[in-house]
Amino acid sequence: MTGAGPIARLVAELSKLPGVGEKTAARLAFHILRAPVEDAEALAKAVSDLRAKIRLCTSCWDFTEQDPCVICRDERRDGSLVCVVAHPQDVIAIERTGGYRGRYHVLHGVLSPLDAVGPDDLRIAELVKRCGDGQIREVIVATNPSVEGETTAIYLAKLIRPLGMRVSRIATGVPMGGELEYADRLTLARALDGRREL
Repeated sequence: MTGAGPIARLVAELSKLPGVGEKTAARLAFHILRAPVEDAEALAKAVSDLRAKIRLCTSCWDFTEQDPCVICRDERRDGSLVCVVAHPQDVIAIERTGGYRGRYHVLHGVLSPLDAVGPDDLRIAELVKRCGDGQIREVIVATNPSVEGETTAIYLAKLIRPLGMRVSRIATGVPMGGELEYADRLTLARALDGRREL
């Protein structure tokens, strides 16, 4: 798009979103342009409200409108069980399962020396402090099974185990509907190591 008019500016801003190229951004911009004025204004207000009203929970570091967040305030949840995740969207994924009733801790990334992301760039110090208060009995590390996720999990275990609590890792392995012949060696090895009694 050439020029710096309103359409070009919107396309430029939309194309900054992850997974949105210039063509998709242009389609979205023209969709917004053709939509009723009320829809465009509602979208603009939603984005504005998001930036103005959302902050970090000072307990778990998830995004929230109120501090502490809804999950940290929920007395029915097990406060002695903390699931450590890399990103806020991971909390949403785990909550969708409906099976976890503990609390969370969001790191806001994983250790990645190649990207210059070290322990001081994440919410690791806050996790260690939280673990030192005597309320937590188990920390479940639920980072992705990538090199960075594994590195982060091992690093956290080394920091937290000496504090006298159990540190566990989510199981990884063959997905439902997956076929063994197409699984890589590491995935199959993890599936075997993470087996459980039937």
